[in-house]
Amino acid sequence: MANEKLGRPSKERNAMLRGQVSTFLWNGKIETTLAKAKSTARMAEKILTLAINTYEDTVKVEKEVKGADGKKTKTTVLNDGPKKLAARRKIMSYVYDLQEQRKEKESITAYKARIEGINHPLIEKIFNVYAPKYAERAKKLGQAGGYTRVIKLGQRRGDASEMAIVELV
Repeated sequence: MANEKLGRPSKERNAMLRGQVSTFLWNGKIETTLAKAKSTARMAEKILTLAINTYEDTVKVEKEVKGADGKKTKTTVLNDGPKKLAARRKIMSYVYDLQEQRKEKESITAYKARIEGINHPLIEKIFNVYAPKYAERAKKLGQAGGYTRVIKLGQRRGDASEMAIVELV
């Protein structure tokens, strides 16, 4: 099971897994075949572990910003530290850059205001939502890992493939 080929050449298999892991981390749950579910869960666990181990690495930096009136003011900004930056780049190299979708009956101005300043929403979600949540869980339970769950659903009609749901715990 370590090198599940999933009946595809390596380029297609890697692209499919990247897409499934990206969609899984964005939505928190996907339904797929059992073999794909296990591979997706394994990669998602690695990405979440990388984010959890580095999400607290930040550095305070003072910057000079020009205001509308032309005056310079100093502001303190939190930047990623070297470990978090390396982890962010590694995760960005694997997952696809999914963009925030406009909600039903949401105006364009409200949508633009909601997504303003967010360049990579999936990466921000991993570091700002999942990493603190699972780090707190690890401290409380005293164990790391186990962020995903694979639930078997039975056979699919038509080709009798074993189906499963992968979800975040």
